[in-house]
Amino acid sequence: MTKISLITGSSRGLGRNTALSIAKGGGDVVVTYHSRSQDADSVVSDIRAMGRKAVALQLDTGRVASFDTFAKTLRAALRDTWQRDTFDALVNNAGHGDYALISDTTEQQFDRLVDVHFKGVFFLTQKLLPLLADGGRIVNLSSGLTRVSAPGWSAYSAVKAAVEVLSIYMAKEFGSRGIAVNTVAPGAIETDFFGGAVRDTPDFNKFFADMTALGRVGVADDIGPVIAGLLKDDNRWINAQRIEVSGGQGI
Repeated sequence: MTKISLITGSSRGLGRNTALSIAKGGGDVVVTYHSRSQDADSVVSDIRAMGRKAVALQLDTGRVASFDTFAKTLRAALRDTWQRDTFDALVNNAGHGDYALISDTTEQQFDRLVDVHFKGVFFLTQKLLPLLADGGRIVNLSSGLTRVSAPGWSAYSAVKAAVEVLSIYMAKEFGSRGIAVNTVAPGAIETDFFGGAVRDTPDFNKFFADMTALGRVGVADDIGPVIAGLLKDDNRWINAQRIEVSGGQGI
């Protein structure tokens, strides 16, 4: 039976690359987007062009109150598109960057980071558990900045560290259902993240490239296939792990 993966924030960047990597490997995808419906539709079109099935659903991972409605919409999409009541893998990828020194961080910035990157991951996973098939997979996205520090990323890195701990507890609590849970922690990547700063700002790009053993920052193609690989049956015994994909950043 074809596996169905749901990837939050998959209209662009790492989420988009992960969705396409899954489709290339023969899987189907539920794409979610915050506001870029046209980008999400483009991803769906690319996946369908590979002969796979895909749908795009709107989701704000920072609004827990919307999760009941999203779960109902997802359930309907699964039945209409796949004639199933469950999906096989959840990739909690959606997120944003917010740069500020501790002395300058506002409560609003802090709360939004917590809501999207931690609270949203916790409660979306909770809400979708009844729809996640036994023997399924969960991959939570973290950051290389939980292991090495860079001034200005304290709040972002702290909530990502919380996700890493949460992943371990998820693996323990969901293990009775055969669900494996892992964290993928990318290093600096050239995407639209944080306004495309790593991609478009030469000094910023060089700063992280100089920190990396392979002498460059990453691209989406360095990350998506790794996440897709963790969802395959061949990797069923990888569980409760933090997997850094950073080219050797900060060693």
